[in-house]
Amino acid sequence: MKPIIYNRVDTIFIHVSNLKESVRWYSKLFGLEFKESDYKGPIHTIDMGPGRPGLTLDNHCFDEEYKFMPSNQPLFNLSTDDINIAYKLVKDMGAEIVTEIETFPNLADFTFKDPNGNIIMICTCFT
Repeated sequence: MKPIIYNRVDTIFIHVSNLKESVRWYSKLFGLEFKESDYKGPIHTIDMGPGRPGLTLDNHCFDEEYKFMPSNQPLFNLSTDDINIAYKLVKDMGAEIVTEIETFPNLADFTFKDPNGNIIMICTCFT
């Protein structure tokens, strides 16, 4: 039987209050070039690589009833090979650290807030 709903995630939505500044901030976080000419709105999807879901920033500019509320738990995790360098980058970008680096037998992680107050986690796995 062919599934009605596919077992995959196509995009992850991050709700933001200022789309342009959020695109600029996430571009810097991922080391991507931000060009004003590439910014179209009202949503912006960042390509996260082949076979991976996109990261869609959405400010709901056409929804008069929408009330922005940042997440109070991590929305997703991002991967890194070096948790300490990732932590320094996030700190240098001025992000609020929610949890310091925690190290477990198989992984290390920390959480921080994006400029909109959404909580994001960065992890590294030990093999």
